[in-house]
Amino acid sequence: MNRPTGPFSGLAIVDLTRVLAGPFCTLMLAELGARVIKVEPPEGDDARAFGPFVGGQSSYFVSLNRGKESIALDLKAADDRRIFDALLARADALVENFRPGVMDKLGYGWPSLQARFPRLIYAAISGFGQTGPLRQRAAYDMVAQAMSGVMSLTGHPGGPPVRAGVPIGDLGAGLFMALGLSSALYHRERTGQASMIDVAMLDGQIALLENAVVRYAATGTVPGPLGARHPTIAPFSAFAAADGYIVIAAGNDDLFRRLSSAIGRPELTKDARFASNALRVDHVDALTVEIERSLANRTVDAWFSAIDAAGVPCSRVNDIAQALAEPQVKARNMAVSLDDPTAHGLVLAGNPIKLSAFADSTTRPPAPGLDQNRAAILREFGLGHDRSVLNHRVQDRS
Repeated sequence: MNRPTGPFSGLAIVDLTRVLAGPFCTLMLAELGARVIKVEPPEGDDARAFGPFVGGQSSYFVSLNRGKESIALDLKAADDRRIFDALLARADALVENFRPGVMDKLGYGWPSLQARFPRLIYAAISGFGQTGPLRQRAAYDMVAQAMSGVMSLTGHPGGPPVRAGVPIGDLGAGLFMALGLSSALYHRERTGQASMIDVAMLDGQIALLENAVVRYAATGTVPGPLGARHPTIAPFSAFAAADGYIVIAAGNDDLFRRLSSAIGRPELTKDARFASNALRVDHVDALTVEIERSLANRTVDAWFSAIDAAGVPCSRVNDIAQALAEPQVKARNMAVSLDDPTAHGLVLAGNPIKLSAFADSTTRPPAPGLDQNRAAILREFGLGHDRSVLNHRVQDRS
């Protein structure tokens, strides 16, 4: 397989994860050069059944599992446990996202693995972590967003609860685990000591609350939804123009002066209500009225050109098609294609981590079929010609 090269080239990751948080973590490791062997149950990762489908494949699954290898194992079957043990003996890390306790019941909990494979790093992603009163509770992305308070900050005042438009509960946990695993690899390199890494979706969302936590601690006021507006900077929001909305982020007094001139309202800087950022935040509704009154007579494109030329950060509100078509996105290789004849032309998100020592290919290898790499893995690990667990299941039904 022509997988990407990177700083993790030569590392082997055994990936027991499924659906999103775990696969996103191991995808980032693969993007940085690691070899990821995806160990699936005989029925496969649930995500293989998620549409839309391209060339008979789940595009959802492909987007998260490109460049990985697949072997199907039943970890309750002795023969497959023997194979799994051989994988672990040569792996650098095991990543899983079961509920806490599942791996212990299978005989693969951290104490057991630490004793048998002292250099193996154990990475566990779960909804609520390996400790605490809710450790056994199931969680999905929206549960983590709701419980953490993220949903209380999303949407417009007085509106119904709104989840973030992307599953940041899962994606945040995956990214935190990729960082945690990187740090554990560095620690092992220096000390020879392997670690267990425990990342919870809820913890990740609390960490991503950013200044909402300190605003509450400092003021005693519970933050709420503000739509597109920033809680402590103004003007910093989406503003209505003649044919849509433009995002303007004037984060200091100089940018506010530039914006005021660009929209033909230099007198706004002389208004006592808007003399400082703190005052602009206090009078944000009045400021919004003044800005939108000026923007109402021209299109978004016209205002974007004028405000951007003034050096004020701004943007059209793109849809996904427009975002992928942005010249900057293309120039940064953030829209890559899948090197798979059955799903030719499928566009995927690229790797946002650009490293000067490694090329960033415009294509990505395909996602594996279920159990596709079994024979090659068994040969490589000297395990002979073991029959596929999938074949076992077919024969058992005949």
